[in-house]
Amino acid sequence: MSANGPARHRYSIFGLELASALELPELRPAAPSSAGPDIIVSLGEIADPQRAPGLFRTDEGALLIIDKVARYAVRDGRHIVVELQPGTAPGNVRLFLLGSAMGMLIHQRGLLPLHGNAVEIDGRAFAFVGHSGAGKSTLAAWFHDQGYRILSDDVSVVRFDAAGRPMLSAGIPRLRLWRDAIEASGRVTDEFERSYAGDETFDKYDVPVRDVASADGALPLAAVYSLRRGEAFEIARLGPVDSAEVLFANTYRGGYLDQTETHMLHWQACLKLVERVPIFSLCRPWDLQRLGEHAASFACHARSVPA
Repeated sequence: MSANGPARHRYSIFGLELASALELPELRPAAPSSAGPDIIVSLGEIADPQRAPGLFRTDEGALLIIDKVARYAVRDGRHIVVELQPGTAPGNVRLFLLGSAMGMLIHQRGLLPLHGNAVEIDGRAFAFVGHSGAGKSTLAAWFHDQGYRILSDDVSVVRFDAAGRPMLSAGIPRLRLWRDAIEASGRVTDEFERSYAGDETFDKYDVPVRDVASADGALPLAAVYSLRRGEAFEIARLGPVDSAEVLFANTYRGGYLDQTETHMLHWQACLKLVERVPIFSLCRPWDLQRLGEHAASFACHARSVPA
């Protein structure tokens, strides 16, 4: 594997400093630290036999191949080498770099990435998880429009401080919204770029969010909510077994654990999180006209969670 090009761009993501040869406009710029970057993204050639698209284990870590986009070699929880495919859209390269490839790196570091969004309420972080289409980003958009700080979209990375408290740092400052959610919020799709360029059937768009606070500091994670659809709005606390199942089921790229062989670290992190924070089931009807009502009830409940 060979890498070239200086990693001259510096960013912050999930509390980690990232140095990149690629410009990553989705991320927050960061000043170089004396300790050096936690993550290095390089452009280069990947000396590996030609393979079909997919994820493969290698001697150095993992190789992710996205057809007609790029090949990503991820190793040591610190390095990502990107080999671009001819003619690919830069936005698509970044889509998989900051998504699946970054997910692999997070697993290699032994951190806990949840498939969910997170919002700051009264100085604490609240995460809401769920399968694709559960309404995570739509709910986050309401919070954003009400002036709340959005910490992360789609991926929320949990780490534990020296005292064992679960903490969340800011992720990518954008929301991915389907057309109906954008229109329901009063936005216009023409103002935003599609999340995946070149596929007109993929009707999802990247919506930047503003920073209303510093992205540097981590916030304590106060609770996790598992979103699901139902006939009526209801929030119920889950028991330890159900709570653990929610975390396992909503681990971002949980299938990567077989590649990284970090099952034990992941298991321990999930159990530690269940011990330290409450996990709730949040059921709500899928009715965008009542989104504000349901989101306000969620915010009220979050504020009632003991510190």
